[in-house]
Amino acid sequence: MTQIAIVTISDRGSRGEYEDLGGPAIERWLRRVLAEPYDFVRRIVPDGLESVRDVLIELCDQAGADLILTTGGTGPSPRDLTPEAMRQVITKELPGFGELMRQASLQHVRTAILSRQTAGVRGRSLIINLPGKPSSIDVCLDAVFP
Repeated sequence: MTQIAIVTISDRGSRGEYEDLGGPAIERWLRRVLAEPYDFVRRIVPDGLESVRDVLIELCDQAGADLILTTGGTGPSPRDLTPEAMRQVITKELPGFGELMRQASLQHVRTAILSRQTAGVRGRSLIINLPGKPSSIDVCLDAVFP
């Protein structure tokens, strides 16, 4: 069975101060488009290199996730370090994913130029960094999985 991990990256969300909207948006999108059986794993972690890096390693190496979709931490603020954390764990970066997501997002919101989404591979796991806003998540997923 395909194992899919959804990781929300948010300081406030990890402390329970903010309702996670990104993770459920990813799950709704996946349930709408996937036909084959799959199993979900969900995590919420704070922003920061160590927390994101550690959860990605755990999901790839211990949980055996086939696909890991992160939401949040891709903007320009100092604590937005999701792409940097992912680069510490992957063996190959796949920049075309980010390029396509930004191109699609720019059709809807001009500030998408500030986004730093990307993707990469660790072992047999594909990791894709998505934005945190649910409407932007849908646009990005529709772009990379038409």
